[in-house]
Amino acid sequence: MIAENMALRQQLIVVKRRYKRAPNLTMWDRLIFAFTSGIILPRRLLQTAIVIKPTTLLKWHKALVDRKYRNLYSNKTRKKPGPKGPSQELITLIIQMKQKNPNFGCFRIAMQINGSFGLNINKDVVRRVLAKHFKDHPKSPGPSWLTSIGHIKDSLWSLDLFRCESIGLKTHWIMVVMDQFSRKIVGFAVHAGDVDGVAVCILFNKIQSGKKLPKYLSSDNDPLFKFHRWRANLRIIDVDEIKSVPYTPTSHPFIERLIGTCRREMLDRILFWNARDLQKKLDDFKQYYNAQRNHMGINCHTPANKADNIGIPVVDINHYRWKQHCRGLFDLPVAA
Repeated sequence: MIAENMALRQQLIVVKRRYKRAPNLTMWDRLIFAFTSGIILPRRLLQTAIVIKPTTLLKWHKALVDRKYRNLYSNKTRKKPGPKGPSQELITLIIQMKQKNPNFGCFRIAMQINGSFGLNINKDVVRRVLAKHFKDHPKSPGPSWLTSIGHIKDSLWSLDLFRCESIGLKTHWIMVVMDQFSRKIVGFAVHAGDVDGVAVCILFNKIQSGKKLPKYLSSDNDPLFKFHRWRANLRIIDVDEIKSVPYTPTSHPFIERLIGTCRREMLDRILFWNARDLQKKLDDFKQYYNAQRNHMGINCHTPANKADNIGIPVVDINHYRWKQHCRGLFDLPVAA
């Protein structure tokens, strides 16, 4: 009992230190905590640990996830990595070639440089350099085909896959499908472990079950979307697939931005135990995203209002209250 009181008293002293950031533990603090933790019973030790906050736990989990993938995929050798991307001289050469020959395409510029300088670059390198460094090229006279098709109501869905880690560092894959006309999330589906062609079909069928199917489905060039089972599944439900431009995330912008929003606003701020727990939290986020979250791309409407062609509801500034969404992650004003 004396050891517990000493540990609690020292923790309260640390918490009350007025710093803008988390207070650093002194050597005296560490000695007290080490001495008292050896005396306190193990079943009582967890009840006395009050210094750890939820933010600290989230940071620890993120650090463990980073360490997991660094150990799995990092280079085990201690050699210094080579240069990243083309050199500055090559970038300058490509830009000058485009400025002096505006009608040259990426393939012809690459061919001319390879023939003149004995290099071995392809058109994709030229395209990426021009997209990043050459700002004077004329813009496209109109919207892309993907945007044009998306403006036809209920005609185009976009889908993609991304992964996240549970509190036990187990990999979970998430498929998200959205309606490109209204920016509405059609649904989420979660799969624990590795995915293959069969798993992708199961995830998509789970999302589209009971819903009106679109005419087109937009996806990227992930190998998972090239399995014969996936293509056969689309033929059965009579949906045409539209592929994005390889190595160009901007050709698939809406779903990529949705994934980033989902990560920043929810997944980076919570922890989950298993696939079932994650599915429930994603369903809550879907309800909030579709019905409550306004979007600049659709004139500050919500996706549900855009889909149903309903105006923005107005709340009296003198009579409103706050309502929580996604288990307290968001607080939005509603009519009182």
